[in-house]
Amino acid sequence: MKGPLEKAPLESYVPPAKPSLVGLSRSELADKLGEIGVAPAQRKMRVQQLWHWMYVRGAQEFAEMSNVSKDMRAQLEQHFTVARPEVVAEQISNDGTRKWLLRLPGGNAGERAHEVECVYIPETDRGTLCVSSQVGCTLTCSFCHTGTQRLVRNLTSGEIAGQVMVARDRLNDWVDRETPTGSRLVTNVVMMGMGEPLYNFDAVRDALLIVSDNEGIGISRRRITLSTSGVVPNIARAGDEIGVMLAISLHAVRDDLRNELVPLNRKYPIEQLLDACRNYPGVSNSRRITFEYVMLKHVNDSMDDAKLLVKMLKGIPAKINLIPFNPWPGTKYECSDWDQIEKFSEYIFNAGYSSPVRTPRGRDILAACGQLKSETEKLSARERQALRAMAMTD
Repeated sequence: MKGPLEKAPLESYVPPAKPSLVGLSRSELADKLGEIGVAPAQRKMRVQQLWHWMYVRGAQEFAEMSNVSKDMRAQLEQHFTVARPEVVAEQISNDGTRKWLLRLPGGNAGERAHEVECVYIPETDRGTLCVSSQVGCTLTCSFCHTGTQRLVRNLTSGEIAGQVMVARDRLNDWVDRETPTGSRLVTNVVMMGMGEPLYNFDAVRDALLIVSDNEGIGISRRRITLSTSGVVPNIARAGDEIGVMLAISLHAVRDDLRNELVPLNRKYPIEQLLDACRNYPGVSNSRRITFEYVMLKHVNDSMDDAKLLVKMLKGIPAKINLIPFNPWPGTKYECSDWDQIEKFSEYIFNAGYSSPVRTPRGRDILAACGQLKSETEKLSARERQALRAMAMTD
């Protein structure tokens, strides 16, 4: 019997008593200031001040905002916060990858707060932050650990943008960070964490517009990649309204197999998905679409699969990102043999496509692609307390 294509959210967002201003657009910030009596003539200036302090300086308290009047800071403190998700635990892999378990503000009184994971991957030429869009995941991809979770709820724009801010907090990566080069540590953002971003479209859009704002966090849209399993109706919207790089979680070249690996394919089959890619706004040789392809032993890794992959992507400016399968507890899949991955990659490369093999990162802390599942939820209270203490002292 076929399982469900998608899961319904079990809960909805409950804002805290004092909402955070993180994640609001400039017009929404102006509206919030109006609600507490800030005169219309002052709102533009106040919004500019708040925007700079939140997204350039990384202020965590209104008291830090030295060019805002004392009375104004007190008024803001009475009604709002600039809170982002709280780091509950931090794990550092042998390869330097960091995974943070983040507790989200809000929630019903007496109930356990919601938690998500995000991952920072340092490399010699960049630092990539893998960001989550949902608590759990809408989808049921059979090879993905995150897909085995229930979908609790969508994240807000503030909770999504807040993950980037948390990473900068933890890495001391704000504008006044003192380093020999002055270069940023978080240079790239990928929407490849927990959740399907295009099933939380509005919040993801609003968050990524903040992350890419040149007067704020300032990460170029060419360094932001949104990965989708193929929510076809929202692909064109993503190009028009967000304008970031697109990645497709493909993983199969035949509908029958993709129906198993990515059950959403039964709703939006490969032909429809590829048509949406061909028409993605802004797609070109300089703005190629990345097709992600997890290498599963004796499942999708034959040379016939490689040949069909090249054939079906003809005419689409594309890069094929081969991902060695990252095992997780209870999975029925195995990673393809390395020799087979290299043969697969070589065939694609010789056909004219870039075909890098993604180096697995953070496997020892379940931080690699497809492994996120808030494993810390299974720890005892004592273990969680110890991890929290480590996170606070690092």
